[in-house]
Amino acid sequence: MKLAIVTAYPPSKVTLNEYAYHLVKSFRQSEKVTELVLLTDHTPEGKDINFTENGCKITVKECWKFNSYANIINVTRAINKTKPDAVLFNLQFMKFGDKKVAAALGLTLPLICKIKQIPTIVLLHNILEQVDLESAGFTSNKIAQKVYNFIGTSLTKLILKADLVAVTMDKYVTTLQEKYKVDNVKMIPHGTFEIPEKPSHQLPKGPLKVMTFGKFGTYKKVESMIEAVEKVRKSSGLDLEIVIAGTDNPNVPGYLESVKERYKYVSQITFTGYVEENQVETLFNESAVVVFPYTSTTGSSGVLHQAGSYGKAVVMPNLGDLATLIEDEGYRGEFFEPESTSSLADAIEAIVTNNTYRVQLGDANYKAATAFPMERITNMYLEEFEMISAKQNNFSKATVI
Repeated sequence: MKLAIVTAYPPSKVTLNEYAYHLVKSFRQSEKVTELVLLTDHTPEGKDINFTENGCKITVKECWKFNSYANIINVTRAINKTKPDAVLFNLQFMKFGDKKVAAALGLTLPLICKIKQIPTIVLLHNILEQVDLESAGFTSNKIAQKVYNFIGTSLTKLILKADLVAVTMDKYVTTLQEKYKVDNVKMIPHGTFEIPEKPSHQLPKGPLKVMTFGKFGTYKKVESMIEAVEKVRKSSGLDLEIVIAGTDNPNVPGYLESVKERYKYVSQITFTGYVEENQVETLFNESAVVVFPYTSTTGSSGVLHQAGSYGKAVVMPNLGDLATLIEDEGYRGEFFEPESTSSLADAIEAIVTNNTYRVQLGDANYKAATAFPMERITNMYLEEFEMISAKQNNFSKATVI
């Protein structure tokens, strides 16, 4: 199978590029895939395709730009030129831009592939029906929220024209089936990127690192975490380092710089900036606990799956999709109330003051992560593509007869 993947890809800063890296890493090792065609966004640096493992040929076509109105034309041309046997879209609603028209035009591409009779699967990481638009940083205006919901419903109908829409949580399947009356939605788990043979619970000498990882400024804000760690330092006397790993959310440029300035009086805060793929393992392994300082959620959490794969204890808000993941996939953690710094401090303190408990949580999360390695996830997609192709072939034969 010659498989095309429409996605952002490292070193891109566009959302979901890290997930695409691990999809590609796994797909290229499948005997069913003869060539991967990456239909990616333009980046100044070359794409990161230098894998150490053997695998199939990879062809990179940089054919779209964030917020470009020409993406629909340029991606279609790339598909026409490369002639893939199947196309996988790695999507969320703001994938092709944060301007309404550019984003909408990009999301028509699965329908175009369907019209061309190319087996098409959309991996949709979030659905608008489960997003708190105000907390997620879209808009607080009630009229604007109604407009966003109308646009989101219209775009979802377009996306559902694909042969299959894969979502990462069971409740997304139920929501889409009930609202849109469709039967082409299926839950395929997020999957876990890297799974060490055995996680190490040994921590480096020095301060215990309390880490958070992501793109910050909208519903992911670090002020409460900084203040919570300050409380734990005072109450426990422990030597704690705050590690804020990642960058600004594109919708909130300058956010982390403003946090640096505001909390410059706080000792032992590290802002790592963008974390290269080869630095992720060290970042997690050195951390005593991974914190999710979220006020809302917009889909399954890649960071939670990463934390699980490295056997890390986690602190999570008791809300939305994170709470659902705990229930569905077996992850464990300390919960806190999203708007309460004291609650967050209590959750962090429960872990950093009890090493046995920290290790127990880490072991439980590693067990949950190992249930869905990326190899298993990519095999699910390949099986779905085979069923779509067989269905199309049977339909063609019936039409000829």
